Amino acid sequence: MSATKLETSTPDVSPPVRWGEKIIEGLIWAAGLSTILIVALIFIFLLKEGLPTFLDIPLRQLFGKRWYPIEGMFGLASLLAGTLLVTAGAVIITVPLGIVTAIYLGEFAPPWQREILKPLIEVLAGIPSIVLGFLGWVALAPIIQNAGAPTGLTAFTGALILAYMALPTIISISEDALYAVPKEYRDGALAIGATQWQTIWRVVLPAAKSGIVIAVMLGIGRAIGETMVALMVTGNAANIPAFGADIMFQPVRTMTATIAAEMGEVAQGSLHYSVLFGIGILLFLITFAINSLARKLVGGESVRRKRTGF
Repeated sequence: MSATKLETSTPDVSPPVRWGEKIIEGLIWAAGLSTILIVALIFIFLLKEGLPTFLDIPLRQLFGKRWYPIEGMFGLASLLAGTLLVTAGAVIITVPLGIVTAIYLGEFAPPWQREILKPLIEVLAGIPSIVLGFLGWVALAPIIQNAGAPTGLTAFTGALILAYMALPTIISISEDALYAVPKEYRDGALAIGATQWQTIWRVVLPAAKSGIVIAVMLGIGRAIGETMVALMVTGNAANIPAFGADIMFQPVRTMTATIAAEMGEVAQGSLHYSVLFGIGILLFLITFAINSLARKLVGGESVRRKRTGF
């Protein structure tokens, strides 16, 4: 008896199209593309309005020491120096304090304390900058002046307020990076005899380096881009401070404060108008450089982990 083969034909059934997923994927794609497009349009607009700055003004004059637009002096060196001084002061204050606070919250604070302090720190980031600038003007500036400074509106005053503003960002992101380090790393280090501090310094911090770098860069970006605080408490003196022990206790002027103070009164289409947009181009490039540096550092850390396995 011969066996017979029954051939059965299976219909080609394709999976149903999930229109909900397609719509969500399309929205995500459109959102990502729109972000790139908006940034590109902003940069194109800045180039269109600010390009005469670099074409009509000699570079030696453009980066001179004096900023006096009425007499045609557009020296950006004083504005760059003021921005650098205030930002550097804020970074020196906020980075160590923010990382130490994040280490305490992530490694030493009991859970109940962390659940209370973490939301409070994040709430601090929501305080409007105009409010902080006003407090710095009426409360902090008199204290600095009574301490011996010629005036309370100085680079140090601005650095303190900007450090306070960047602190919640650095603490929150750094603490999240430390919290994301696997518990096995800590247990392994403690098992071979390392102390808790050695475990934090040699194991946890290196493992969370990429997140901490991002937190610091975001804090620096917040300090550079802040306008109202720099406008209210730094003194608005467009001059390069004399180098010395009191360099931080002299009035300065930042690039963002210059744009905010003069854009409303400048004649549209004038050279002064173009120079203010040129300052915006410089700020854009500085921010881009900071983000590129952060990406490079984080990328280098990822490559090192792939090669070493840790």
